[in-house]
Amino acid sequence: MKRTTQACLVSIFGSLVLIAFAPMSRADDARHLSRKTLHDKIKGAWAAQMIGVSYGAPTEFSKLGETVEGPIKGDDLSNSIDQDDLYVEMTFAYVMDTVGLDAKSADYGEAFKNSKYPLWHANAGARRNLNRGIAAPLSGTPKYNMHSDDIDFQIEADFIGIMCPGLPRESNKYCDRVGRVMNYGDGLYGGMFIGGMYATAYFEDDPRKVVEGGLACIPPESPYAKVISDVLTWSKGEPDWRKVWRKLEDKWDKDDVCPDGVNQPFNIDAKLNGAYVAMGVLYGKRDWQQTMEVATRCGQDSDCNPSSALGVLGAMRGFDQLPDKDKAAIAKLANTKFSHTHYSFNDIVKSTEARALKIIEHAGGKVTDQEVVIPVQSPRAPKLELANFGVPKKLYPVKDAAWQWKGKWSSDNQAAKQSAAAGAEATLKFNGTGLALAGELSQQGGRADVYIDGKKSDLVADAYIVPDTNDNDLWRIQGLSPGEHTLRLVVRGEADSRSSGKKITLSHAIAYETK
Repeated sequence: MKRTTQACLVSIFGSLVLIAFAPMSRADDARHLSRKTLHDKIKGAWAAQMIGVSYGAPTEFSKLGETVEGPIKGDDLSNSIDQDDLYVEMTFAYVMDTVGLDAKSADYGEAFKNSKYPLWHANAGARRNLNRGIAAPLSGTPKYNMHSDDIDFQIEADFIGIMCPGLPRESNKYCDRVGRVMNYGDGLYGGMFIGGMYATAYFEDDPRKVVEGGLACIPPESPYAKVISDVLTWSKGEPDWRKVWRKLEDKWDKDDVCPDGVNQPFNIDAKLNGAYVAMGVLYGKRDWQQTMEVATRCGQDSDCNPSSALGVLGAMRGFDQLPDKDKAAIAKLANTKFSHTHYSFNDIVKSTEARALKIIEHAGGKVTDQEVVIPVQSPRAPKLELANFGVPKKLYPVKDAAWQWKGKWSSDNQAAKQSAAAGAEATLKFNGTGLALAGELSQQGGRADVYIDGKKSDLVADAYIVPDTNDNDLWRIQGLSPGEHTLRLVVRGEADSRSSGKKITLSHAIAYETK
């Protein structure tokens, strides 16, 4: 790991340990917010998310491994009404508003299972699992979800931080329940980092301290914490954000385990994109335009990242300090329902404030008609857990000579092979500690058994997936002993009762090696 000095590393992590385990402060250290200010900050955070995602929308994944240069012409604010960055988190907010704040991961999972909007990556993997009877929190674990380190919960955690003003432990508690529906390890910590920044932003004007507040909410030994620590170290005294971006690119934009990112510049990893959020907050210097511009220009998921970065600034500065043109644009949409939700902007602000008041009281604070009194609550990082897929070692497209085919397989092109014939086999010899099979999942998908070194896996390769759920994570395994292994896939010629076909389609396999 590159650091400016070893002493810097010790100082940062030592401070985090002290922060993480510091006791709660005395009641007389409680902080006060007027009800008007609380409302204004909640309103500002939601409005800023909408503004940020609309600004970055035309650039989303247009720049991979490079920065966005030239003029950025953001979309009209009405674009935010149809953005999954916003409506997915409202699915979970609705569970809180109907089931209650004591809702468990399984409750959030059940709501997500029945959602109808399009999903990708960890979200898609979770809904696929939930519809196969794998309930939350298992739905987000690496055993069942190859995308557990992806960005998904990170872009859906904003609403949790917004409803936990000055209460990072409360934010982490709700993140732990919601985030496990689709993520695990660093994927879960991404949401905790974002939520922690929002919680800090209610009482902190210094962007650096806001980022440090988010960092203190996650295990300091996690890769996610290390990349954010690097951003804080490299940005200190460096006025040029592009120089810091280049260091991030050189050190951290590699070894993405997502099947779509292997050997590609595409990177949907939570921690890299989280670093870009932190860049926007730090280099934005409390300026609306600069905050979302830096987060957007960092590239990759460049609509989600400015949405969160600007949302954090919205909690810092409040709605009243937004530019007049943005306030006017929000006013025009304030009663329009977000796609796939029960909420308009006015509705979600109202429900968030109601939840925040309950959480403040539950945390030992006080709510009156004039103000809220919020106890000082120090962050507490959870115990470390990591997906630990390792790093991609080799990609095996179906045309690779390492594959052996037996029985009836067809190929429309060189990119995939498919079969619905019972007994058809595909065999692959590989070297590594893990393997992922990628292929088409659809409403015509069938099932296959998988054997590793002659032993049948308890995980079936199931290519059926519910509509509007876009994924290629067919099967995965980790924790193998280092060295040579043999995979054998045997088509069953059967399928989920909802499937209209029985086909298994393979595009490639990826061998992983744990460092």
